[in-house]
Amino acid sequence: MSPQLDAFGIVVSDMARALAFYRKLGLELPDGAEGEGHVEAQLGGGIRFMLDTEDLMKSFDAEWQRGHVHAGAFRCSSPAEVDSVFADLVTSCGSAYKEPWDAFWGQRYAQVSDPDGNIVDLYAALP
Repeated sequence: MSPQLDAFGIVVSDMARALAFYRKLGLELPDGAEGEGHVEAQLGGGIRFMLDTEDLMKSFDAEWQRGHVHAGAFRCSSPAEVDSVFADLVTSCGSAYKEPWDAFWGQRYAQVSDPDGNIVDLYAALP
């Protein structure tokens, strides 16, 4: 199996303000999520749109700063595939941004910079 584009997202400074904005654009975002660090809306074709707060980003990447552009999140079939795809991309055409790790939210996660410096997330559910 190849990784599949599953989601793309943006980082927001104020979740409540961002939710109000994107709701006006027709996205169905959960009620009562204004205090959350991560919120998702399901889009057509099974793709998810994600909003993450700056504080959430800094919770697992102390060097994160505004200006880092995320190019999307690719779902892998297993934690081992996250590691394998990460290694392949780093040795062939990308560069390591954040080595694979077992994230506190229950996924094997890694981040790779594409040739232009955009950050791509790779992930799979942990067993």
